[in-house]
Amino acid sequence: MEKSTTVLLADDHTLFRQGLRGLLDREADIEVVAEAKDGAEAVATAAQQRPDVAVLDISMPLLDGIEAGRRIAEQSPATKILLLSAYDSADYVRRALKSGASGYLLKNVDMTMLAGSIRLVAKGELVIDAAPTGRLLQLLVQRETPARTQVEGLNPREMEVLRLIAHGKTNKEAASDLGISERTVQAHMLNVFRKLGVSSRTMAVLHALRQGWVALDDLP
Repeated sequence: MEKSTTVLLADDHTLFRQGLRGLLDREADIEVVAEAKDGAEAVATAAQQRPDVAVLDISMPLLDGIEAGRRIAEQSPATKILLLSAYDSADYVRRALKSGASGYLLKNVDMTMLAGSIRLVAKGELVIDAAPTGRLLQLLVQRETPARTQVEGLNPREMEVLRLIAHGKTNKEAASDLGISERTVQAHMLNVFRKLGVSSRTMAVLHALRQGWVALDDLP
């Protein structure tokens, strides 16, 4: 049986934290091993538990999530940091990535995306919520990897669809460009999601950016 991804949850709002735990406890491959009510407690708890992922609220007493995440990453490099925020802030995202965080999600994220994001950051992926695209690209420059000419797992048509989506095309527009039906585009995107292990168009495009399959200049 595959090992569960262990998680530390830190948020100063008890009801939100416990609600999040209740939802994550339904995921068979994710185990919440500890909770913390502030940044300082999160750092101390992470040192004891060494979780795979620390899910931290940005706005916490004593230490904010960004600083707590930086300290956790220093003392436990194997622990990935996923930050939750109520604010769609370019400055927060910039500070989060500079501190070494692997993810930044808004608190209104649905559970499917949160659980999927935890799995991705545990594997070393970078996950950022669907903030305006231009805001994302500026922050991803330092994390680009060399372009790859071969894309393992995606067939040529799926790659074409992914690149059109990265250009900001809707499913209907991509279908028109490729001379196929909108339903076929949707089927290709579902295959892309499955093969890349992602759950949204934004996450698929971010994955493509990190792998060098699409360039920053390609996006709107």
